[in-house]
Amino acid sequence: METTHKIIRKHSLEKLYVTLLENRKIYAPVKQADNLIGYQYNPAFSEVTFDHLQSTLSVKNVVFPKVENLFYYTNNKTDSTVKGIDLEKFPEVVLWGAHPCDTAAYDVLRSIFCWDIKDEFFAARLEKLVVIGLACHKSDALCFCTSVGLSPDSSKGSDILLVPLNNGDYKAEIITEKGSRIVAESPEIFENYGDETVNVTVVEQKFDHKQLTSKLSNAFEHPFWLANSLRCIGCGACAYVCPTCACFDIQDETRGKNGKRYRSWDSCGFGLFTLHTSGHNPREVQSQRWRQRILHKFSYMPERNESLGCVGCGRCSRACPVDMNIAEQLQALQSI
Repeated sequence: METTHKIIRKHSLEKLYVTLLENRKIYAPVKQADNLIGYQYNPAFSEVTFDHLQSTLSVKNVVFPKVENLFYYTNNKTDSTVKGIDLEKFPEVVLWGAHPCDTAAYDVLRSIFCWDIKDEFFAARLEKLVVIGLACHKSDALCFCTSVGLSPDSSKGSDILLVPLNNGDYKAEIITEKGSRIVAESPEIFENYGDETVNVTVVEQKFDHKQLTSKLSNAFEHPFWLANSLRCIGCGACAYVCPTCACFDIQDETRGKNGKRYRSWDSCGFGLFTLHTSGHNPREVQSQRWRQRILHKFSYMPERNESLGCVGCGRCSRACPVDMNIAEQLQALQSI
């Protein structure tokens, strides 16, 4: 559908929030201890922040939970059964106030989970999700969304994008049918848009992702990987805060004759991730695992999934305990 523009006044946001909360769960950003920002389900509107630079963790867990049960089973001589998960019972969720780097990640995740065989769990959660994004009015030196084809006011992945105006109100970009249904539920909240000035930050472009992808196609054996991975301790923090990392492990957990199968987040940066039962590990040293992370996101995914595995949020650099700045490494890679 064609994007339409409306205005929602600052004083009307609470009314919209309360209306949505009547029959949906809302996942919204709130301030936590030490001024960290985290998302919570159904916080009071007075707790919701609109002034955050970024949440510590991404919001991928709405569609790709940290731990997700796949089925339950019973196994004995007289009764062996498997009980599946009722995907229809997944709740409708409104993601409120996520920035464009987070909302764009849903398209990246879709390119992974629905690339070959559609992941029914992911697809069912995404179908029940409505995304009300929030354009960025501030940024820092670790933001690099413009280097991966996005922008601080990108509408990619949002159903409605709220763009701050200089007068404190918001321009509402209505992008999808899901967004239109939200507007139809509360038409009195949305007013006609004029020519008000938006308040959006500027993010410097640090590299050209297309040139980078071209360079990486011949960089597998380059000495760069060893020289620039010596600090990496393989902790996996980068993967756990990343909006687009989708590695997972599958385990069975049994108690007596009953059990369940679940999947949980994993990371290709872990030494055990590629360890074979034979004891052979095709990525036996950390430089190979760091190379895999970069090549997967910026070479293999553009070729196979037609998407980049990065949205330029900078979370991995913020979370890294040994200060491995991914944007600086990508800049260096572009020049090799």
